[in-house]
Order: sequence, then structure tokens, then C-alpha cells
Amino acid sequence: MLNESVSLPVDDLITDLKNALAQSGSAVLTAEPGAGKTTRLPLALRHESWLNGRRIIMLEPRRLAAISAARYMAAALGERVGETVGYRVAMDTRVGPRTIIEVVTEGVLTRMLQHDPSLEQAGLIILDEFHERNLHADLGLAFTLESKSLLREDLRILVMSATMDPEPVAALLGGAPVLSSAGRSYPVETYYEEGESAYTLYRRSSGRIEQKLAATIIKALHRHEGHALVFLPGVREIRRVQDELLASSEPLLRQTDIVMLHGGLKPEQQDLAVRPGPADRRKVVLATSLAESSVTVDGVNIVIDSGLMRTRLFSARTGMERMETLQVSVDAADQRRGRAGRQRPGVCYRMWSSEEHRHLAEARTPEILQSDLAPLALEVASWGTSVQELYWLDQPPAASYNQAVELLKQLEGLEHDGRITEHGRRLAQMGTHPRLGHMMLKAVHWNMEREACDIAALLQERDILSSTAAGIDLAHRLETLQGKGCYTADRHIIERIKEWSARFYKQLSHVQHQDSLHESSKEKTDSKHNTSTHTQYAQVHAEYAPGDDWLGMLVSLAYPDRIAKNRGDGKFLLRLGRGAHIPVYRGQAEYVSTSSYLVAAELDDNGSESRILLAAGIHEQSIRQIHADQIQTVRAVAYDAERESVSARKITRLGAIELSSVNDPLPSAEDIQQALLAAIRERGLGMLQWSRAALQLRQRIDCMHRLDPDYPSVDEQQLLNEAEEWLLPYLQGMRRLSEVKKLNPAELLANRLSWEQKQRMDQQVPTHIQVPSGSRIPIDYTDPERPSIAVRLQEMFGCTSTPLIGGRVPLTIQLLSPASRPVQVTNDLESFWKEAYFEVKKDLKGRYPKHYWPDQPLEAQATNRFKPRQ
Repeated sequence: MLNESVSLPVDDLITDLKNALAQSGSAVLTAEPGAGKTTRLPLALRHESWLNGRRIIMLEPRRLAAISAARYMAAALGERVGETVGYRVAMDTRVGPRTIIEVVTEGVLTRMLQHDPSLEQAGLIILDEFHERNLHADLGLAFTLESKSLLREDLRILVMSATMDPEPVAALLGGAPVLSSAGRSYPVETYYEEGESAYTLYRRSSGRIEQKLAATIIKALHRHEGHALVFLPGVREIRRVQDELLASSEPLLRQTDIVMLHGGLKPEQQDLAVRPGPADRRKVVLATSLAESSVTVDGVNIVIDSGLMRTRLFSARTGMERMETLQVSVDAADQRRGRAGRQRPGVCYRMWSSEEHRHLAEARTPEILQSDLAPLALEVASWGTSVQELYWLDQPPAASYNQAVELLKQLEGLEHDGRITEHGRRLAQMGTHPRLGHMMLKAVHWNMEREACDIAALLQERDILSSTAAGIDLAHRLETLQGKGCYTADRHIIERIKEWSARFYKQLSHVQHQDSLHESSKEKTDSKHNTSTHTQYAQVHAEYAPGDDWLGMLVSLAYPDRIAKNRGDGKFLLRLGRGAHIPVYRGQAEYVSTSSYLVAAELDDNGSESRILLAAGIHEQSIRQIHADQIQTVRAVAYDAERESVSARKITRLGAIELSSVNDPLPSAEDIQQALLAAIRERGLGMLQWSRAALQLRQRIDCMHRLDPDYPSVDEQQLLNEAEEWLLPYLQGMRRLSEVKKLNPAELLANRLSWEQKQRMDQQVPTHIQVPSGSRIPIDYTDPERPSIAVRLQEMFGCTSTPLIGGRVPLTIQLLSPASRPVQVTNDLESFWKEAYFEVKKDLKGRYPKHYWPDQPLEAQATNRFKPRQ
């Protein structure tokens, strides 16, 4: 029987929650840690009439939390798991015909919806700990909302969290009621590390924080009774801190068990960390973020938070994911702090300052905004809709989603128009990342299913060997997994990887069986086309038997975008155009770095060139065979600076990788012209022979363009952009820049103008101007906004006003002495004659007494001689 004698805070909300779900069909519940939402509410709702005999499906984002919740609820009913309450997690399912409440983990709900979009067996979907915003939680909610909208109006949805802002979710659910509950937790006293934070130390010391953490753990154990829960970013840091504590001479640690808690442990090992230990011994649990929520580590009242979390970040720029260690957000820090007050008053040591805390992000970034979206894109395509048609709390970023779609096309999962292929449906059924699913499915044609499953299991786990000891060669990892080679790895991790491999093989066999049944019964024409393509692929790859590079061949199926060509000195060019390099460990060059080609299974995204972390070699012949449908032969015509002529080649390439190149004896005339034009654009217009007349014409056109925008712009960049119009036709028959230099730019620019434009320009922007002396003076248009002339002052006598260019731009006049030296610059002759002339006259008359210097310049006769003719 359900023990209701112990009151929990959410009990006060049960009636309101039942009414909300009955009337509105959906609800949002926020409840602080310890309120009992995870284990009390599903049991309280299991008898509601609107369930109509259907099940309650509750999504828990973490495996350990799902199993713990199911066990707790089953025990509360006095039953075993698998009766009224069951669970479905990776590699473990406990449900039966009487099961009403199913607790499932990431991906399971998505698989249920893909198999049965109407979810006929479910009456209520609960998404617990929704604040973690995992990719599958967002995807599951999007699919559930569409199922409810189109197929199941009676399907109820409940979203629960401890630290989430409920309003956006309520709005997404169509204005769902929001209910809130206080938690049942004890006070927790918080201590901040006012010195150097663990994050600062981590960044400065290449991740080494174990000494600082170990010292804080020992200090906390001395000050307080009880067990300690220590939050660390990953397994590497957990092991380092554990080693530091085990090597310590601190007497207190002799009565303390140091245990680990992370996702890579076997279930029984995780249970050991969570369950009570011997009464006479204390316990320190070194954990990842796995222990943040929905899991109570018994007896813990001390939390030590490093303030670090490890997450995968996807770069749309490079198309790659990288593991990044970041500072926790405020909501995650509060979740961790709350672990200390679940059973009694506690303390929390935060390894950062109170000032630094004020600058932390309020909430963690949803995975949908920073993760690889290939699995999501495949699920959406399998669902049969577009990503824009679904309802999202945060819309998937367009750049990342488009890259995911392009990857799925490379993996044969999507057609060119984005529709899912038959192979794509098989990928979705595999229940793993599309990359790994593609590799395993294609390995069937070489009878290498077992090897592919081993590789997939290795690649989805963290690296089992240290790169500094074993290098980056994936072959070393595979040998270690198979009990060969000279390296050793953690026995428990090896066992876990083997379990995953067996699970993959079982799923692969199931998909093959379903596929054979499906193929034998297909009758639709479009399906036959897919079948023929599949069969053709199988025949091609069956003929090409794997050689000594079989490992690289298989990995290239999973990572076709990460095939790389050797550039020497450990540097490679990736297919996607980015550079990469292999690090040198202990002065030793990696053997795989001598391969002409390799496939990078893992690399980072730091700096201008990625660092290759895991790879396998592959032959060029294998690349050509396996990826033949993605290899292109293109004609490349370009200007060869060494030969000083256009050269043409036929290049066979895979993305940015050039596999081979041969001379092309017959390039098209158009390609040659375009190559010359590209060379001109690279070198600039200065390579043309610009005569004085050509420069003046260009300057006059520029001036006219400013007066009338209908005239073409002759700005250098604009001319280069429009070179196809005014330059390209004149390149016909040329192959060398030396021939281009013989062109007359003045003629080319003049041809851009109509006859009417030329006539108008000659009138408004002339090459010369006739001054009062009768001389024709050239106009300088170097500054198109201030056209100018240089003329002897005496030749301007009698000119009462400043000449205008284009009817509105005053001509700037540089007045010269008889010796042609500047004496005055003006664009207002009238003012000059009235004021400045008389000062200038005094000076000039003293220096040039034989020349004519009248007192009335406007009435005087202009002359280009000493004195005007009588």
C-alpha cells in the first residue's frame, strides 16, 4: 500500500493539479527540491478517470534518476519494479502487462512517438526536470504537442521543474495553468572561496584543480559531520581528486570511503554511491552533474561545488562539436547546493567568490541552441514534417540545423529535397547518432557488423586510453577493447563498451530483420527506386573488399566530412576545408601522421587549426570507392603566376581535398577569360597601363557620376565588381596578363558611355577651360569634388566670377606668379579681386616689376605675356 502518512509539500497541490489536467489538458508545475513531485504525483494521478486505462509516461533526463524514481514509487506501493511502476532505460527495461507508470530516459519517448504518433497506450506525458533542457526533452515536447493537436485531444501533458521559469512553457502549452510548491529541505549554509576560483585555476593550470579540491574536502570533513558530495566537471577530474585523496596522509581519510558517481559506471556501482554505507564510516562521493537533481545521495549534508560543468558545444562555422569546460549557471549551482539539505541541515562550499557569483549566467543554455542537431534533424524528417511547423520553446538555430541536414544527406539519410530515405528510416531505428548508425548499417555489406558495433561503442564513450601514452590511433583502442595490444584500460569501462556493442549488434540485427520483411512486401514505385539504390550500393561495396585500412574505411562512413589529406609535418586538410594537425607527444611523432589520408573521429575546434584527438588511416583507393558518389571532377582554369599564363587542369576532389589533377588541353574560351579576370581582380586595376588621358577620363566620369548618378561609378572596387561588363569582352583570345596590359583603359571606359552621355560630359565636365587670355587650361579632376586649374594670375584679368563645373561645382583656381609659382588658391574670384588681389599685387609688383599689374583687374585686359598687346 502507498504510505501516505508522510506528508510532502506537493500533496497540497494534488487536487488543483487533477482539476487542471482534467479541465485544461496540460499544466506546468514548479516545485523546489524535496517537494516530492517526481515520486508522489505520478502515483496520485494513476487512478484519474481521464486516463481511461492508459499509462503515465514520465521522462527523466538521467538514467540513474529514472531507475531511482521507479524503485521508490514501486517500494511505496509495496511492489517490485515492473508491476504497477516500471522503467525503460538504455540496456535495461522493467515493465509488465500491469504497468501503469513508465519512467523513461532520453530518446525512449521519442522512439515511442515515432512508432505510434498517437500514443494510444498513454494518457499522460510528464516531462520532469525540464529545466535541464536536454535535446530529447525539447524534441519529445514538440512531438507530443503535435500529436495532441492533430491526433489526441485527450492526451494530457505535465511539465515539471525545480528552477525553471514556468511562463514560456505555459504559453507554449496554450496558456496552461501554472502551479507552484515549496520544497521540503533543510537550511544550507553557504561558504564562498574568496581567493582564486577553481575555474580560474582550471583555465590557468590546464585543468589541474585536484589539490585545491582535496584540501577543501579535508577541511570540510574536519569542520562538519556527515557525508560529502563533490561536484566535478568530468571523469578525468574525479580520478585526479580521488588519487589526491588516496595519496594523502590525513588520518581522517582512513575512516572515509572515496567513491565515484558518473554516467560511465555500471548500475551497481552507481547504486553503491547513492545508497547508505557502513554506519562507522564516512563517505565522499565524487560526482559529475549526474547528481544535480532527482537523485538523493543518502546521508549527504556537505556539498563541495567546483563550479565547473562540461558540455558539448557545436560550431556552425566548422561543423564540429567540442567538449568545453564552463562555469555553472546560477540555477545549476542552486540545484547542487540543494543536495546538502535533503535530509538534514547542511553546508555548501562554493569554489568561487561571492562577487564572481553575481556575474554567473542565470540559467544554463538549452542543448538545442548549442548542440549537434543531426539526431534532431533526422527525427524531424522521420516524423514527416518540417522543423518550422513544430512548436519549440527555442527554435533550432538555422545555421546548425542546415549543417545537420547537409550531413544527413552525406549519410544517405535524406534526399536532396530533405525528405527521409529508406536508409534514413533505418538510421532512426538504430537509436544512436546517425553517424554511428550509418557506419553499422553499411558494414553489413562487408560482413563487418561486429567490428562496426565495437567501433561505434568506442566512439560514443569517452576515450579509454590516454592520448599522451597511446597517441591518437583508434586502432590502439580497438585492440585494447579486444584484449590485444600493450595498453590497458579501466575494466568497468571496457565491460560497459562491450555491453553497448552487444546492444548495437542486437539492434542492427533487428533492423535488418525488419528491413528484409519490409523489402519483401513493398509495392510502391517510389519505394522500389530506393530499393534499387540500396541494392546498387550493396553490390558496389561487396565487390570492394576491405583491405588493411578497413578501420579507416569504417570510420569514414561515420565521419565522411572529416576525411583529411596529409600536408606534411603532421598537418592535414579536412574535407570541409579546415586545417587540422596531430599533436606530438613526448617528442614522438604519431605513426598515423605518415598516412597520406586519415579520418578524424574526434578533434577539437580551437584555434585556426583543429587538433586531431582520435583518427584512423585510410587509402586513397578506398576513399574513391566508398565515397564515389560524393567525388567530383571539375575543370579548374586559373592564372599561373610562374608561367605567366592561364593554365587549365581537371581536378578530382572530395570537398576541399584534391585527390588528383591532370592538364586540361581544351579549356573553354569563357573559362580562360574568367581566369584572366580573376587575376586582374587579385592584382587590382593598377596593372593596366593608365595614361594621363585615361586617368583624366576616369576622373571626369567620376565627377560626372557625382553630378548625375546615371553615369557609371569608376571607383576601383566598383569597376572590379562590374568588370564582366566593361573589360571581359576585350579579353577574348588572350592568355597572358602582358597581353591585357596592351589594352587602352580610356577606350574601355569611354565605351561604357552612350553618345549622349559623352556629349553632355564634354559640355559639363570638359577637359580644358578657355580663360580670358585665350589660353586653354587643362582641368584637374584628381579630387572629383573640387575640380581645379593652375593658371597665371594675369591670364584671369577681367574674369568677374568663378567658372562652374556641371553648372554647380565652383572651379578651384590656383593663381600663379609669372614664374608659375602658386600665390593664391580660391574658388571665389569676385572676393579675390575685391580683397586679396591688392596684397598679392604689392608682392608680385616688387618681384616682377616689368610685368603688368593694373589697379583695376576686372577692367584690365588679360594676357599671357609680360604686358597685353596694344
